[in-house]
Amino acid sequence: MPRQFFVGGNFKMNPISRDQKKTIVNVLNAADLDPNTEAVIAPPSLYLLPLKDIVRSDIKVSAQNCYCKTSGAYTGEISPAQLADAGIPYVIIGHSERRTLFHETSEMVAQKTKAALDGSLSVILCVGETLQEREADQTTQIVETQLQAVVDVLSEKDWSRVVIAYEPVWAIGTGKVATAAQAQEVHAYIRAYLSKAISPRVAENTRVIYGGSVTAANCKELATQPDVDGFLVGGASLKPEFVDIINVKRN
Repeated sequence: MPRQFFVGGNFKMNPISRDQKKTIVNVLNAADLDPNTEAVIAPPSLYLLPLKDIVRSDIKVSAQNCYCKTSGAYTGEISPAQLADAGIPYVIIGHSERRTLFHETSEMVAQKTKAALDGSLSVILCVGETLQEREADQTTQIVETQLQAVVDVLSEKDWSRVVIAYEPVWAIGTGKVATAAQAQEVHAYIRAYLSKAISPRVAENTRVIYGGSVTAANCKELATQPDVDGFLVGGASLKPEFVDIINVKRN
């Protein structure tokens, strides 16, 4: 069975007003979207429920983060149980900004992923290397290490609810983008690693998407690669061109 194309929009800490949030949603609600692509948007936590109430039903809503505990004295955190109870189906875990700015280790990312899956959520799991690591020819080593921490705590069946987002840190928000060949090379490596570390079935069925300065202009060539199953979009998800990215496979 072919893997369903997946396009996620990570709003990050944007927009800064409810009116701007409504403007973004209005564009999506009015758009003619490819029904064969799974579309997901991840607003700041404050806007999760209000946005879920007004966005069209064929666009899913995702949290940008969650903690690895169900409840307790963890000020400022949101639990997988709370997200599931609120009807939020997805959560992004392990984004490079969480790893670098908030010092989340691969082991913490793995704990969060396991907790989210145990809490009935689906996970967009982010991995990727820095520019220094790429220039040192360590890309595959870094990505494998990040994935191995998660592999160690999940069962094979857990992977049916994981989307892996390969996001080279040097391409996030910089305007630089991996070439289609660079993205395909890493995505193929990830799939080969999954086959070896878990099973060929998981490797074949797990969607591996690309993130890092994705725009309507550069997504077309990336989308033609055999192991690129979609995108995790940052800044462009706040703009009307996000519709064109969702529809990239239609043409």
